[in-house]
Amino acid sequence: MSTLTLANPAHRDVPKWTLRKIVARVLIYLLIVGGSVFFVVPFLWMATSSIKAPGDIFIQPPKYLPYLQFQPRWRNYVDAWNALPFGAFVVNSLTVSVTATLASTFSSCIVAFGFARLRFRYRDALFVVVLSTMMLPNQVTLIPLFILFKYLGWINTLKPLIVPTIFGSAFYIFLLRQFYLTLPIELDEAARLDGCSSFGILWRIIAPLSVPAIATVALFSFIAHWNDFLGPLIYLNDLDKMTIAVGLQFFKGQEASDWNLLMAAATGAVVPIVVVFFFTQKLFIQGIALTGLKS
Repeated sequence: MSTLTLANPAHRDVPKWTLRKIVARVLIYLLIVGGSVFFVVPFLWMATSSIKAPGDIFIQPPKYLPYLQFQPRWRNYVDAWNALPFGAFVVNSLTVSVTATLASTFSSCIVAFGFARLRFRYRDALFVVVLSTMMLPNQVTLIPLFILFKYLGWINTLKPLIVPTIFGSAFYIFLLRQFYLTLPIELDEAARLDGCSSFGILWRIIAPLSVPAIATVALFSFIAHWNDFLGPLIYLNDLDKMTIAVGLQFFKGQEASDWNLLMAAATGAVVPIVVVFFFTQKLFIQGIALTGLKS
């Protein structure tokens, strides 16, 4: 048996191929770790600066190890919370982000279902029109929308940040439509034979099978509205109605800035996004991997 094994070239090649796979995998992991440094270091600098004294933030080389390289000041978070109505910023951001995410996700699901599963005249032409709105920068419609919202009396309220999301988003509609196209059309036909309506097909069949794509759209929407700076800056006036994205700017003065308090507030603002992504990352990866497999 040993003589046959040594005489077989396939068995002699196994260690060589195994070594190549190990080296290739090690190189891939080194590349991933090296690339992640460019994303981790700025976040680490922000997090460590949030617990430093003002004079320790810009010391070179930077100090990243609390208790070993510098004495942490945890009261920076309390000072940042009390320096401005940070609680109001958090409530306003959560109100806008959660409401807008639910509205845009729900409406985008319905519109994408119509474009993917229903047959009607000019369907493809209308879909092209919807996609063409993605080429229009938001800044182009800023003045007309401001005039409209001022006429409606919505300036200095959260309505301009929430109500437009009820009509969906072209990008989210596109993502969901592409995912819906990967599902067999026979599911719809079988449901219709059982007397199910179009909305019933969406609610009972398509939506449960599209949880990864819907979660991806919801995650994109939440992050976009949580980080939105231009909208609140244009439509809101009172300090207690601002969102976190705009509220962080009030830590910066014309002559001096409280950088340690700003970094503490910024770290607190990032936490909700990290938590949301942590709990939805599996569905997010599935949604990105499966979307667009069928045109």
